[in-house]
Amino acid sequence: MDWTRTETSNWALLKRLLALGWLYKARCLGVVALQTLFMAVGVGGLALTGLAVDVIRFRHTPEEIAWPRLLPPPGDAYRLRVVAYLALGILGVAAVRAALNYTAVISSARLVQDIVIHLRSKLYRKLQELSFRFYDHHQSGSIINRVTADVQMVRMFVDGVVVQGLILLVSLALYLAYMLRINPLLTLACLAPAPLMWIITMIYARFVKPAMLEARARYDEVILTLAESVEAAPQIRGFAREELMQGRFDGDNRRFYDQQRRIFTATSLYSPTIGFLTNTSMMVLIGYGGYLVIRGELALGTGLLVFFGLLSQFTAQVNAISGLVGTVQQSLTAAQRVFEVLDMEVEIKPPERPVPLPHPRGAVEFRGVTFGYQPANPVLHDIGLNVKPGQVVAILGPTGAGKSTLLSLIPRFYDPQQGTVLLDGIDIRRLDLDELRNHIGFVFQESFLFSTTVRSNIAFGHPNATDDQIRWAAEIARANEFIEALPEGYDTVVGERGADLSGGQRQRIAIARALLHNPPVLLMDDPTAAIDPQTESEIHAAMENAMSSRTTFVVTHRLSTLRRADRVVVLERGRITATGTHRELVDQPGLYREIALHQLQEHAGEAPHG
Repeated sequence: MDWTRTETSNWALLKRLLALGWLYKARCLGVVALQTLFMAVGVGGLALTGLAVDVIRFRHTPEEIAWPRLLPPPGDAYRLRVVAYLALGILGVAAVRAALNYTAVISSARLVQDIVIHLRSKLYRKLQELSFRFYDHHQSGSIINRVTADVQMVRMFVDGVVVQGLILLVSLALYLAYMLRINPLLTLACLAPAPLMWIITMIYARFVKPAMLEARARYDEVILTLAESVEAAPQIRGFAREELMQGRFDGDNRRFYDQQRRIFTATSLYSPTIGFLTNTSMMVLIGYGGYLVIRGELALGTGLLVFFGLLSQFTAQVNAISGLVGTVQQSLTAAQRVFEVLDMEVEIKPPERPVPLPHPRGAVEFRGVTFGYQPANPVLHDIGLNVKPGQVVAILGPTGAGKSTLLSLIPRFYDPQQGTVLLDGIDIRRLDLDELRNHIGFVFQESFLFSTTVRSNIAFGHPNATDDQIRWAAEIARANEFIEALPEGYDTVVGERGADLSGGQRQRIAIARALLHNPPVLLMDDPTAAIDPQTESEIHAAMENAMSSRTTFVVTHRLSTLRRADRVVVLERGRITATGTHRELVDQPGLYREIALHQLQEHAGEAPHG
């Protein structure tokens, strides 16, 4: 599978973003209708203001004053009374506009938040479906950015482009129609710079998108360095490498700043240019419009003043296009990164018609399995292994031999390129994925605890477990004693990643979590690496009965565990080089004998045959 970033055309991205907005078409149109009504009422207020100016300008109310059709002419009424009526009308219009604006803002805010929740949830769900290979090829900072900042940018498209774009089109049409009604020639003269503005906008848009894509990549690097600095704070301070990490962060930050500066430079040239061209329209209005007023061809209030207000609103909307273009480009950049994840092929797919396996016995078989994270470079070669139900299999080998990889194939974290993994004689690719993993318990090399209570951490894989079941699992893992000594016992909230607990305590909680699930197959990836020998001995003694009733795979170099195993599998360079019991392998030349003798020499008085 190709995990590299591919460029998507702007039009393809726009169609998908518009489709996203179409999911909320009724609400989008509702917001547009409110905003349109808001602008129409504003135009009505502007017309009343122009009318008031014309009434004030003349001593009497001459026939040439253009009264709105919906308002009766004042007749012989005093000008003061007419002006008062018009002032009250303007105040009423302002009140209606305020109410409409409030309703539109609330409706728009709710709409965009619903979009954020929908898209972020959809993206998170897709991340849960993607295989481990996706996480092998993408940095955590980039993934977090796509779910947070990029989704926020995408929702801006619906709010800032779809909704505001429709409002922009309606308002431009409304203002243009009114200006043409006042004076067509004056309207055409004032809008003469529009074609040039469009050309400049297209040039700007063509430059900005790739620049913003690069800026998002630079920002990913900043987030990654920050995340690593937080997670590795003890190591950084322990090795006194604060200055090194500070330099790395400053370098990432500077590269992001330099890229942003290129965008700001383009924007700082674009916005004033558009602003200058729109101001030339005002110059034309004052010159040509003033000429028409002097000649008596245009009224001062209902003509020039209203036209000035309309043109101001029109140019403000045109100026908003510059912001709209920037929003479009940011949204397109973010959308490409979000859609990259949503379009990722789900590599580990559940079967269309899964084979039921309600009562698995735990027989596991590797039949000619070859696997590589990069198919051209296999990590495992032609693995053949048949494990009977209830057997304990220890896997031993040097670093990089493929031990953890072998375990990861059993729950289908990955699928092999060749061969088959079977559970109770059934190809695991024919089993329902959730059901398969519910039959397997995991204890990873690095135990991960969530920032919640001890009780919830143990019950993570079995959320409906009773208190007695949770306590039983903790006792098996020799965790009950130290848990009850915690301030709130099982209800104690552990820190992020279980930082409030020792490594041995975290691992025992992880073991309890795996046992509570009561799986027929248990996978343990070097679970005693962070546990002292005394605690290890306690755990092994307590788990003796539990291990005898389930198939267990354990990656380990500890002689105590290797002796306990029914079979030891030696992996070297992705191939099985030896299998047998401890007693069988310790008498054979090879890696196992070397490791066993080395550990035995560390314990005076122990014989090689144990």
